[in-house]
Amino acid sequence: MKRNSAILIILVIFFVSCSSLDYTKVNVTVPIKTVFDIDQFKEIIVTDFYIKKEAEDFDINQELVDYLSNEIKQSFKGTVTSRKTPLEKEELIQDISFWQNLLPAAEDTAIVTGVVEYNQEVRKAILETKKKGSEATFRRDQAIEERRFYTLNLDLYIIDTKTGELAFSTSFKESQGYENPNQTGPFAFFDLIERVKNKFLGSILGGVRAQQRYLIRD
Repeated sequence: MKRNSAILIILVIFFVSCSSLDYTKVNVTVPIKTVFDIDQFKEIIVTDFYIKKEAEDFDINQELVDYLSNEIKQSFKGTVTSRKTPLEKEELIQDISFWQNLLPAAEDTAIVTGVVEYNQEVRKAILETKKKGSEATFRRDQAIEERRFYTLNLDLYIIDTKTGELAFSTSFKESQGYENPNQTGPFAFFDLIERVKNKFLGSILGGVRAQQRYLIRD
């Protein structure tokens, strides 16, 4: 018994001492590690994308080109431009000669292109709520509500114009549901491409990520 009591006292002292630790939350920035060195190029050209499925109410190709051009320009040290290069078939992305002949005199230049598919669907859900009144404890009202879902499938490719080969590729699938059944495609697109941007630019341009840490003081 005495031994058990001693152990209990030790445990109480331990937990009391731990709970009395003085600590402070601090915000820190953590570097994002790049997986591809885009700074080996002096110029980046964002070209047209191959569209697997056209968006119904906006030009998703032009929106992608404009958006990525502007976002890359914010952090890339070199020149960033856009160029009309229609991709009539997806196989052209793997065609080395196509990219070599596109800009034969270009040096230290990379092309950003890709394949995109943007889908939307309306899903119906049955929602149950309790009926009002003391006699309706186990009775529920049922209602059918609609949710509009958007999904962005995006494959991004960086091509070295000198070799015509893929220097880097990555894929994203982002989805978002909205309670508003009248949600528009363009609005949802910018929600989804914002997620892609943060991941894609972090992988090629680096940056910092905000995190919280605990600073324990004696």
